[in-house]
Amino acid sequence: MKNIYILLITFFVVISVHAELKTPAIFGRNMLLQQNTEVNIWGWANKGQTITVSPSWSTQKYAGKADNAGKWMIKIPTPAASYETYEINISDNKNKITFDNILIGEVWLCSGQSNMEMPMKGFKNQPVLGGNEAILKSKNKNIRLITVKRASSLTTQNDIIGEWAEATPETVKEFSATGYYYGKLLNEMLDVPIGLILSSWGGSSIEAWMSKDMLAEFNDIKLPTTKEDMKVPNRTPMVLYNSMINPIAGYTIKGCIWYQGESNYERSDQYPLLFGKMVNEWRKVWGQGEFPFYYCQIAPYNYASISTPDKQGGKFNSAFLREAQSKSAIQVPDVGMVVLMDIGEENCIHPQNKKTGGERLAMMALGKTYGLKGFAYESPTFKEMVLEENKVILTFENAPMWLTAFGKELKEFEVAGADKVFYPAKAEIKRSKVEVSSDKVSKPVAVRYAFKDFVVGDLFSTEGLPLSSFRSDNWDK
Repeated sequence: MKNIYILLITFFVVISVHAELKTPAIFGRNMLLQQNTEVNIWGWANKGQTITVSPSWSTQKYAGKADNAGKWMIKIPTPAASYETYEINISDNKNKITFDNILIGEVWLCSGQSNMEMPMKGFKNQPVLGGNEAILKSKNKNIRLITVKRASSLTTQNDIIGEWAEATPETVKEFSATGYYYGKLLNEMLDVPIGLILSSWGGSSIEAWMSKDMLAEFNDIKLPTTKEDMKVPNRTPMVLYNSMINPIAGYTIKGCIWYQGESNYERSDQYPLLFGKMVNEWRKVWGQGEFPFYYCQIAPYNYASISTPDKQGGKFNSAFLREAQSKSAIQVPDVGMVVLMDIGEENCIHPQNKKTGGERLAMMALGKTYGLKGFAYESPTFKEMVLEENKVILTFENAPMWLTAFGKELKEFEVAGADKVFYPAKAEIKRSKVEVSSDKVSKPVAVRYAFKDFVVGDLFSTEGLPLSSFRSDNWDK
């Protein structure tokens, strides 16, 4: 028995001393690397081992040493984007890893809950509008995709399950529809290869995507300590961050797109604080400064249909969460929000029209990040209200071509007097302003637009970008 014990110890010592040269799954053949920068390549090897990275686009070799835990990281400069494929060789004294069919271009992280996760093939009985035809035409070796498999953990993990692949009908049908339409338009307009990293989980709350340290200041959020606390992992604080963000943090990206908020609609007051903290801390973890972060405002939906009676009406109206997301667009640096007031569905939380959301995100990036000009990419926003006798005059920003209802009557405005009772209002567009009044309110003090769970927005910029629901008051209901 003693000899067996000694043999086992010797075996594990040998294994630990001769660690295999390895990289995490975020690196691999078919991957796409960010252009014109220094990208991080990392992995594991023997403690103190010298690792050499040799990219085929350069004659130079880049070296580094594994630390006491066997972890190594090496930065390598990348050239300008092109459609030429490359190879990377990683070696130590005894082992070699080769990744081929690599492209250099623009890399974006796509994250959030089910409306980001929803694949091009749709969910069962929940189609993506035009998805099948788009899948058929999706073959494009210059768009590269990787999906991080769902995982959750109480402790931070260092690897994922997933692999890079070229865009083909077989790979695209399983990939995020929002993400795919985003990347497709970027590829078309920038004429460079596009890489998309999908890390999402349907039904997830924002705090599930935040680390223990990020959540430390939120005393009302209980952090899990045992597996029993993870009965609903996608809504358990920090566990998705540990398994689906921490292992890929540091993979050099251009920016992030985000579609989440439905699972936090009941706590709208807290959302801007959580969102701002998450964005700022993700940026710190990536170590790339304030990279662009663009997100979808949640689309209108009848949330009362999935809520208990005690969580309906009042602050449980999801318009309050849309308002919270609008605040985040102002409070957090270098972010942008796209509005989806025109594509929501009353009885399905997953809008069929994913192309509109994905392309509006892409237009935001093309304008704000890449500097393309000549088109609109930001929705008009409510600026202020002025009272004129029994009318309210509303002014808006981001409406240089004025406003339109595309020839239809505006039906989603309401006004209230000092009694805080809202009545449907008559609304007329006056160039870039809107005049609102109601025969039932002689002295209006507050205006709301489309401030309901489900509604179809009817006010747009002339370029076709919808206004978010908004209110001029700060009342609790």
